[in-house]
Amino acid sequence: MQNLLIVGCGDVARRALPTLTSRYRVLALLRDPAKCALWRAAGAIPVPGDLDAPRSLARIAGLADLVLHLAPPGDSGVIDLRTRRLISALSHSRSLPRRLVYISTSGVYGDCAGALIDETREARPQTPRACRRLDAEQQLRAFGRRHQVNVSILRAPGIYAADRLPLERLRAGMPVLLAEDDVFTNHIHADDLAAMAVAALRRALPGRVYNACDDAPTKMADYFDIVADRFGVPRAPRLARDEARQRLSPASWSFMSESRRLVNRRIKKELQIRLRHPRVEDGVLAAWHERNP
Repeated sequence: MQNLLIVGCGDVARRALPTLTSRYRVLALLRDPAKCALWRAAGAIPVPGDLDAPRSLARIAGLADLVLHLAPPGDSGVIDLRTRRLISALSHSRSLPRRLVYISTSGVYGDCAGALIDETREARPQTPRACRRLDAEQQLRAFGRRHQVNVSILRAPGIYAADRLPLERLRAGMPVLLAEDDVFTNHIHADDLAAMAVAALRRALPGRVYNACDDAPTKMADYFDIVADRFGVPRAPRLARDEARQRLSPASWSFMSESRRLVNRRIKKELQIRLRHPRVEDGVLAAWHERNP
């Protein structure tokens, strides 16, 4: 049985874990000792280590045949030091992973003015957060070419699930844009993203990028309306672009400054993915049933 190292043991990793433990000997890199018992009970072997503490990563060299990298970058700068430290640690062994799958973000494309785009679109990140993600992608793909490691990238848009919905934002009355000013956005249910990660570990092509999204790009305000209507909370007020920009934080506004519609043919053809939630309406309905059994 092959050894699989999970780096970034959050929600998506936990959703993928039952399938992964049936196929691999799963090792979970954990910086919080309090979480070791939880992951051990779920079938993984905890490995203490912290991407912000390079010396703690020495033990992962030569440890894994495959790596699933879901750890986010740090909060500042335009390079991803965490991914660079991971690559450095993995490189300190003659026994390198055969495959590495990285969960990135569709934000690396930047603003595409609502155009339909596939994975051949040039990455032009417009925020420091997206620049860090692109840096991670570039470093990992270079690592793959240098050492003949099969590196693949899943570019995920807005991830949602029953416990990852904008309900508090809606209850707080935070505004969205008028229809004529609104942007196209893309989504993926956390369960579907977990399934894509599992599939990529088996089927992804070397150096390949995949748009990890559902079938139906949606205007951002429409997504909020779908959630509000399903959960019986007031819809968000709609404002003109200039007024919304004045009321929103820079971080919130950045999500309303980019518009794109992702094409997901590649995940279906090459990863053989069948989406459980092909539209946000499907996923939000499933979330409602989960929260209201």
